[in-house]
Formats: sequence, structure tokens, C-alpha cells
Amino acid sequence: MLQDLIANGQSMRTVSLPRGRQRLHAMPTSAGYEVRENEVYDWDGRRRGQTPFTVLQHTISGTGHLRYQNRNYRLQSGDTLLVLVPHNHRYWLEKGDRWEYFWISMHGEETLRIHKMVLGLAGPVLRLQPSTIDHLADCSLRLVKGAATPGAASAIAYEAAMALYDDVFGSPAFAADLSAMQPVIDHIHTNLDQPLPVSELAGIVGLSRAHFSRSFAESEGMPPAEYVLQQRLLRAAKLLTKADFLPVKEVSIMCGFEDSNYFSKVFRRVYGITPTEFRTTGMYASIGKGR
Repeated sequence: MLQDLIANGQSMRTVSLPRGRQRLHAMPTSAGYEVRENEVYDWDGRRRGQTPFTVLQHTISGTGHLRYQNRNYRLQSGDTLLVLVPHNHRYWLEKGDRWEYFWISMHGEETLRIHKMVLGLAGPVLRLQPSTIDHLADCSLRLVKGAATPGAASAIAYEAAMALYDDVFGSPAFAADLSAMQPVIDHIHTNLDQPLPVSELAGIVGLSRAHFSRSFAESEGMPPAEYVLQQRLLRAAKLLTKADFLPVKEVSIMCGFEDSNYFSKVFRRVYGITPTEFRTTGMYASIGKGR
């Protein structure tokens, strides 16, 4: 629980990701509890490497600042920050301020998928139920104390992701909406190299374009065209990371971009760097900063 985490004192733990083919779909990369006061604390989501991960950070007291998609947020007691890396955002502590928080950073396809859904619906600053905060604090504390095996650490990360999911999407209405759009989601993921016009997606569930667009936005937190673009870029990021033998032009075609120059422009707008720069950076470029 939150008070137990605080009583344990300031601490953090970094978790090494499993190597080889036995990769887990939910894996913590770090967790901890800190109090920062009148010191340099500044994270730029464009300068944390190419390996995708998320940061879920809850403010216990004090004030932090977040700039996300040209909007500024003050993070105060009760606010929970959620960001994906790499992404064009920045969060920091102003000189003279104090910020007390705990966090869990996670990697893996399933945690990334869940957190993207939450971001699409609720944005990067959340107001979670006290019971959810306690649950997340307990997960952070267990990770700080050290899970015995990668499987145990993965289970805790997945538990934290599900606690967040239940808080945001727990109502029966949300569950029904998500289920109704699943055939469309599956079609998008299978055909990201194709044009995927909205009219085609609407036809999958037998709705008019206008009705479909409204229903999809309510379910996924963003319009269908925006979701398709997001998934194209996520696939591109994965290919740039995992298939470094593929030219950038080939990656753009495989992700549904006929014009590689347009692909590079869109990629830079979202991630803050070009596809080539993305490919050559490393996740732990800022070693020693904690997470």
C-alpha cells in the first residue's frame, strides 16, 4: 500500500529485460519512490532511446510539470502521469520546487497496448481511485524489494497494467464498446501495409461512416484515421528496432506509407527524431538517471 511504500524509504530498482526469444509481454524496467527537492530532474521523451516503454508516475505531494503535445500540465497531489517513450514530451521539476512520487516503468507488447488505450481515452494525466493508487503502490514496493524471477516481475507489471485498465475501462459500457470494435482492430493490425480508408473499416461492422467514426472514437479514444496512423508508426518503430537490415524506404512501404519523405516527416513530428536517428539511438543513453 502507499503508506508501506513511503515507510520503506526512498529507493529504486532497475530490472534487466530478458534476452533472446523468450520475451515477456509485460515486463517492468524500473520502479521506485523518490522525493526530489530543488535539484535537476528533467526527462525528455525524445532522448531516452529507441526501445518503447512506458512511465506510470503518481504524485504524492509537491508539484511537477509536464509538457505533452503542446499543452502544459501542473502535476500535483493525486495526479498520475502516464507517458510512452519515445515520444515528444517532457516532464521536470522546477527550481525551488519539491516533488514526491512513486513510479513503475514497463516494457512489453501487452503493457504498451493497454497504456496506449488509456492515453487515447484519458490523456497523460489521470485521476485514479484511491484503491487503484494503493494497488499500484503495492506493485511498486514489491518490485523495489525484488521479484524472485523474470516471470514474477512480469506478473507484477501485468497486475499494475490491469489495475490501471480496470480503473479507466472498468464499466460494462466500455467493455461492450471494446468488444464491438475488435474485428476492426484485428483488420487494421493485419493490413497496416494497405490504405485502410475509414469507409472500409466501417463496412467491417456494418455501420455508416459517420456512425462508425463516432463509435470508434468512443471505444478507442481517438478517430479511426488517427488510430491507423498511430499503429503504422508503432509498427515502423518496431521494424526500425528489430529489422535494421531493412532500408527506411522499405519500412515506410511495409507500414502503409507510399512516400518515404512523408513517412519521415510524420515520424519526426510524433517521435521528435527522424527514422534514421531513431534507429541509431539507444534506450539507456541517459545512464545513471534512474529510469
